[in-house]
Amino acid sequence: MSSTLVTGIGELTTNDPELGRLADAALVFTDRVEWVGPASSAPAADTRIDVEGRAVLPGWVDSHTHLVFAGDRTAEFEARMAGQAYAAGGIAVTVGATREASDDELAANLRRLVGEAVAQGTTTIETKTGYGLTVEDEVRSARIAADVADEVTFLGAHLVPPGADADEYVSLVVGGMLDAVAPHVRWADVFCERGAFDADQSRAVLEAARAKGLGLRVHGNQLGEGPGVGLAVELGAASVDHCTYLSAADVDALAHSSTVATLLPACDLSTRQSLPPARRLLDAGATVALASNCNPGSSYTTSMAYCITTAVLQMHLTIEEAVTAATLSGAKALHRTDVGHLSPGARADVHVLDAPSTTHLAYRPGVPLTHAVWRAGVRQR
Repeated sequence: MSSTLVTGIGELTTNDPELGRLADAALVFTDRVEWVGPASSAPAADTRIDVEGRAVLPGWVDSHTHLVFAGDRTAEFEARMAGQAYAAGGIAVTVGATREASDDELAANLRRLVGEAVAQGTTTIETKTGYGLTVEDEVRSARIAADVADEVTFLGAHLVPPGADADEYVSLVVGGMLDAVAPHVRWADVFCERGAFDADQSRAVLEAARAKGLGLRVHGNQLGEGPGVGLAVELGAASVDHCTYLSAADVDALAHSSTVATLLPACDLSTRQSLPPARRLLDAGATVALASNCNPGSSYTTSMAYCITTAVLQMHLTIEEAVTAATLSGAKALHRTDVGHLSPGARADVHVLDAPSTTHLAYRPGVPLTHAVWRAGVRQR
């Protein structure tokens, strides 16, 4: 396999505790990172690329999206901007449109959004089912997602379908639906929130999924303090996502667990909620990830840079903390050790900024700074 030497790097963010951030650095990769160090010591390679003082960092790891969908919720967004409160029930609008769409339409939209994300530096992406809510539609969503995304999560417990009995629907989710979807996914999730699933129902979903060998994720504490964080920590979930409203006990539980607190600030801005207490979580010792939560209702963006800008300017993270949250910590939220860093042996997911340092991600908000992207050593942009 041919090798590529990237030299002339002004600032190299490795996320490797021994290497850290390097100035005047170089990087050699095939499909994996082969060598990292000072430009003056760089070995030869088949191809040499001089990035002329630009910053290089790992590709973004977007560990929370909902990309298998059809339809549009512009009217809901406009109503929210006019003062209407966000409610989880809007999901049902997308469910209807998704059920009516063909496989080809769903796949084309998924590929469009993933391509959009990759062009902005995202090289690892998770996505969920959850807009089907029937056995047939959840299976096809999982199958379509598995063809495109790096990680796929079963979210049959996204919402109780209109007119259905909640407990009867949970029985379907943990029974025939889980059996049918499990071969196509690695993870299971539940929306543990008022208007969706309560603590007992959420526990039933998560325990059934764990018995099937799936990893666990939780949507929790988005609309108010609730049982989501505690349940996620108790069951050893890889991540609990949203974490917008946290009690002192929630923060302490996350700080003393391996469960990642995945924050979705683009969603909180779109729904006009408070932003999550990122500074409090980090200061307590919790692991914090950032993700886009791209979906048609509450966060229709694939821009991880936007999430980083928000985290720095409004959530009081340093740029280094925010970049780590969008790369290495996102990988931890997916139990991935091969992405999110540029240590030798890591997958060669390389993101070059058209800027001399990562500081420009927040210093120049809204400016598209992605210059080049490689995923597993293959140039994407």
